[in-house]
Amino acid sequence: MASIAEYYAGKSVLITGATGFMGKVLVEKLLRCCPGVSTVYVLVRPKAGQSMQQRVNDMMKCKLFDRVREDNPDFHKKVVPVSSELTQPGLAISPQDITKLAACVNVVFHCAATIRFDEPLKHALQLNVIATQQLLSLAKQMQNLEAFVHISTAYANCNRRHIDEVIYPPPVEPKKLIDSLEWMDDGMVREITPRLIGERPNTYTYTKALAECVVQQESDKLSVAIIRPSIVGASWQEPFPGWIDNFNGPSGVFIAAGKGILRTMRASNDAVADLIPVDVVINLTLAAGWYTAVHRPKSALVYNCTTGGINPFHWGEIEHHVMSTFKRNPLEQAFRRPNANITSNYLINQYWILVSHKFPALLYDLYLRLSGQKPQMMRIFNRLHKAIGLLEYFSSQDWEWNSDNVSMLMAQLSPEDRKMFNFDVRQLNWPEYIENYCIGTKKYVLNEDMSDIPAARQHLRKLRNIRYTFNTLLLIFIWRVFIARSQMARNIWYFVVSLCFKFLSYFKASSTLTN
Repeated sequence: MASIAEYYAGKSVLITGATGFMGKVLVEKLLRCCPGVSTVYVLVRPKAGQSMQQRVNDMMKCKLFDRVREDNPDFHKKVVPVSSELTQPGLAISPQDITKLAACVNVVFHCAATIRFDEPLKHALQLNVIATQQLLSLAKQMQNLEAFVHISTAYANCNRRHIDEVIYPPPVEPKKLIDSLEWMDDGMVREITPRLIGERPNTYTYTKALAECVVQQESDKLSVAIIRPSIVGASWQEPFPGWIDNFNGPSGVFIAAGKGILRTMRASNDAVADLIPVDVVINLTLAAGWYTAVHRPKSALVYNCTTGGINPFHWGEIEHHVMSTFKRNPLEQAFRRPNANITSNYLINQYWILVSHKFPALLYDLYLRLSGQKPQMMRIFNRLHKAIGLLEYFSSQDWEWNSDNVSMLMAQLSPEDRKMFNFDVRQLNWPEYIENYCIGTKKYVLNEDMSDIPAARQHLRKLRNIRYTFNTLLLIFIWRVFIARSQMARNIWYFVVSLCFKFLSYFKASSTLTN
């Protein structure tokens, strides 16, 4: 049986969502580890002021492609952009491009989707369901197609606690929903959305469940695989540890904590944080494409790409490692020293939001106003609270995912392929991964230089001294205003202080006796 790299040699591949986070990593891995691949077609939407070729060129200039560039400086010649728009009929692909793709594409990787949790239902349906439907129609015209790999999400069926590697019945028949929403205006759709999505937390998970159903319905003549990653994070090993290029998901939370902006987050310390490194997802995706093409399974195989059931790590542990990493490798110009806490208690969380988020934001905005600058901190905190609120559902509970198909696929690989396309998360060292993830946000998202860490540490010491000074002045103020003017307050104060002295004396005496 051919190895994965040997299989992709001479093949033409079509990738949607290639300019997104996962799509970039997929393109890079394919070009680097399958150098014999013939052509990589990427569907790209032209943006205002940028042609599709410029967008692809900009993508390939980023650091992610450095290793490919070293091996093959002309790698970009294999990447062919195809003009497309997911919101348009037929994906807005020209007849000439359709003819070309139908004649030569061997494997399709469908990564494109909207990942916004609060996307309006109509738009999410268009991008995640109807676009998938239209891509499947195009795939059926491809004369040499051997595999169609659809990227879904492990949370498509998050209304269940135990999730097997099967396609579950949809919450509603996709075609009926599409036809029903077609004549409704945005206001009507907005009103009925909560009732439609039911137990699911957002339109993203709802429409991804519908997309899986569409793949199943439309794949009668296609060899199909569905990949279900959980919360996709920075790279683990490839092309280098900690690569990340966006603020989505945990990345934005880590940065906010490292900047000292985030001080509290509502989550369960004991809940499993089902992060999955992006390179693990991509390795599994390429292996699944190979297996689907070579073995031609009779029905669509689903792969739950998760870590919780195999190598669990908890939100409380993540909090500890994120804080310790950013104290050793601080971000530049931090607002406060990193010191975030996770709590599952709603009232405690609201108290710390008021004391540690809103009150400092108001003071800082007042300072900005007085100094003639535009206030911005309260706006930043409001955006942060909205983002964290969208994550609460996933950070406060656990799921159980079956991963038999993933284990089966791993067993099918040769020792060389297991090493080159490694998706065995049992080998993942979480503390090391979280440290690399945090440093990755510093280097690749914020574009901060590691050589500036001494200055960043000096800034943290300055913030610490400011905090100590503020606390001292606050204590003096409270003393002068409240305690010094009231005999009862003074008596309470002296009682508390005497208790502290007694406790310290007892502790000292106990230590002496023990020694």
